[in-house]
Amino acid sequence: MAEAVSHFEIQRQQMLQWQLRGRGIRDERVLAAMAQTPRERFIPAEFRHLAYEDRPVPIGLGQTISQPYIVALMLQELRIEPHHRVLDVGSGSGYQAAILAKLASEVFGIERFPELARRSLAVLKELGRGNVSIYTGDGTLGLSEQAPFDRIICGAAGPDVPKAWVEQLAEGGRIVTPTGPPEVQMLIAVDKVGGTTTKSDICPVTFVPLIGQQGWQR
Repeated sequence: MAEAVSHFEIQRQQMLQWQLRGRGIRDERVLAAMAQTPRERFIPAEFRHLAYEDRPVPIGLGQTISQPYIVALMLQELRIEPHHRVLDVGSGSGYQAAILAKLASEVFGIERFPELARRSLAVLKELGRGNVSIYTGDGTLGLSEQAPFDRIICGAAGPDVPKAWVEQLAEGGRIVTPTGPPEVQMLIAVDKVGGTTTKSDICPVTFVPLIGQQGWQR
């Protein structure tokens, strides 16, 4: 067991150096949080050997955990501060929520698959990330009972940014999410200033579809 842990730790350091720093991730808080988060713990046993490869990895139920670089890029673009309250839509495996827990004051994950929500919450508790709550529901509707949020991030792509998210975003807040058709999407940032929003493109990406009332129907 000790050898396996050591092997994953080596892979994690290589990921940080080659996949993240080597490709322009410069936010030291994001890098430190990812260094302290064992990605392999959030992946089913049969795929755990792929934990630190530069690719998405299946987590069951047709869902994936995003490749490390994309996770780091989205978190860097989110511009999280320690006092922020963050909504993590499509929290899936819980890996991104675990990293967010190191960066923000409170993290609220919402996941439409109860099995994934239960599994992720168990791992988060084992790791002592006590400032994360995971809810089961339609992520396109946000989480009105916990709003407003300083930051909103999503790991699935809808046709556009759900109106519910914009309504639940605090003044001065930011959303980072992919939008566009199923084949290829654009990762965008949405900033809310003076009650109005502006969008900016980050880069082309490919994500699983965001299913829900204000996303794709199926």
